[in-house]
Amino acid sequence: MPGTLYVVATPIGNLEDVTLRALRILREASVIAAEDTRRTSRLLQHYSISTPTTSLHAHNEEAKTPRLIERLRAGESVALVSDAGTPVVSDPGERLVAAAHAAGVRVEPIPGPSAAIAAVSASGMGGDGFLFVGFPPARAAARSTWLSRLAAEPRPVVLYEAPHRIKATLGDLLAAFGDRRVALGRELTKTHEELVVRPISAHLASIGEGRGEYTLVIEPAEVTVKQAVIPVPKTFFAEFGLLTESGVVGRKAAIKQLAVKYGLSARAVYSMVEQGRQSIK
Repeated sequence: MPGTLYVVATPIGNLEDVTLRALRILREASVIAAEDTRRTSRLLQHYSISTPTTSLHAHNEEAKTPRLIERLRAGESVALVSDAGTPVVSDPGERLVAAAHAAGVRVEPIPGPSAAIAAVSASGMGGDGFLFVGFPPARAAARSTWLSRLAAEPRPVVLYEAPHRIKATLGDLLAAFGDRRVALGRELTKTHEELVVRPISAHLASIGEGRGEYTLVIEPAEVTVKQAVIPVPKTFFAEFGLLTESGVVGRKAAIKQLAVKYGLSARAVYSMVEQGRQSIK
């Protein structure tokens, strides 16, 4: 019987943030596939875990995945971890997870810390949803184009950035998004944690040469709602007929859809439909 591939979230800074379940899985696994075995060893040593580790990072994942799949097929269990946070989310491991699914191996997530979720929860933005986009392109021209495509996004945009590119990215953000508010997090959960919400220009004026990965939660674009043109009753009735003729959409559902589409009450839509019905008799 095949083993299980565990996708294990580990602390993003504070070692106390690891879950009890994650510690149990790390102890019981046959092997831990780690993005950086040296980084992972600190966590393992802290909790006296002696499970053997093997490296699995962006440069060797293609070569090492078949061997790990063989071990899983043989009944061993593998715990996948990244340097910090949740594996695969802007970290290596996607190829291994996909190969495990293709091989019929059980994949079990062990949820826990995430820099993106931590930043959103403390930003005051994103309660009704957000768009996570990972790291921007490293090259200036590609990054500028990439950010421009996100400028009209009606949800908060969450992204990561490296310390040596943060100033350039903030400058590109200012050009593409305007001077919106951004929650800028650095060293989250660590001793020198920072999370400041202010306009992009203020971040640019004060940011230094800090260490540690940055997490940004960017205020959404203001959405201008265009007033829908209300059709005449005859057109309302025709559209109602198109929705209900197939039998898939019932009368009440069709009325509700039209009400949402035109910004009217269900009663007003029903009245328009009936007027349209009478006009063609």
